[in-house]
Amino acid sequence: MSSAVELRAPGPRGIPPLFARLVDDAALFPPGTATVPEAVSAHLDARSGKFAGVLGPMLCQASRLAELITELAKIKPAEPVPLSLVCDSGLGGVPKSLSIIEGRQELLSLRMVEMPAPSDVDDVWLERVSEFVPEDVIRVVEPRRGGEGWLDGVRRVAEHGCWPKLRVSGPTTESVPPAEVVKDFLVVASSLDVPFKATTGLHTAVRAERSGVEHHGFLNLLVATARSLSGTDVREALVATDGAALAEEAGSLSTDAANAVRDVFASYGGCSLTDPVADLEGLGLL
Repeated sequence: MSSAVELRAPGPRGIPPLFARLVDDAALFPPGTATVPEAVSAHLDARSGKFAGVLGPMLCQASRLAELITELAKIKPAEPVPLSLVCDSGLGGVPKSLSIIEGRQELLSLRMVEMPAPSDVDDVWLERVSEFVPEDVIRVVEPRRGGEGWLDGVRRVAEHGCWPKLRVSGPTTESVPPAEVVKDFLVVASSLDVPFKATTGLHTAVRAERSGVEHHGFLNLLVATARSLSGTDVREALVATDGAALAEEAGSLSTDAANAVRDVFASYGGCSLTDPVADLEGLGLL
């Protein structure tokens, strides 16, 4: 199976390991509003840009796969676009989608398949995921957050060789997980044999309010992951709003420590590469 290290291999411009391939392109997902042609154009531009090494695979819903292929066929990219297929039509539709992708390997290179788990994350369903998705493709499963036993579901996902996904965002205060919940998740995630990825919603590097809702920052999450590995205060890092202090702590991590963080926190979905890069540049981290 592909590893987190392989997915984030730094490009020729030498992106720091803490940020290499950190941002998966989720322009086709809310709150993004890009059309398929707009998303493809922006993705290809980013891949040839100065900070291409920060960019991970392009995310596309199974229901929009035909649109994506049609657009790529018009453009004929020089190299296949790395793809994470997000299953929005149920597990039963996965084989057909994979067959379509296999027939267009000059346009797409499948790296991940992502899907929400049923409420109980049972072993039989997870075994079907393993049967449907090839071994060399990363399987990402999102257990339903909240409620008693959801962290057991996270562990069960990992036991079946899948990456757990943490939903970190939403339009209301209730839909954004509290720092205490994220902290509990990170404690578990740091003990697993597979990394996790986060959903679209880490709009800024540092924790900030948007439309009356406090949103987690991706730099907060990186530093909090580092602290979960070192046994220091995870919650404090999650609620911090001092960007300079977070940047100093992140910048002080050794290469080994940064790689260890990314072996736990693999990536997150971002609506564009522009905003995270601008934040990291402003903090002196790129």
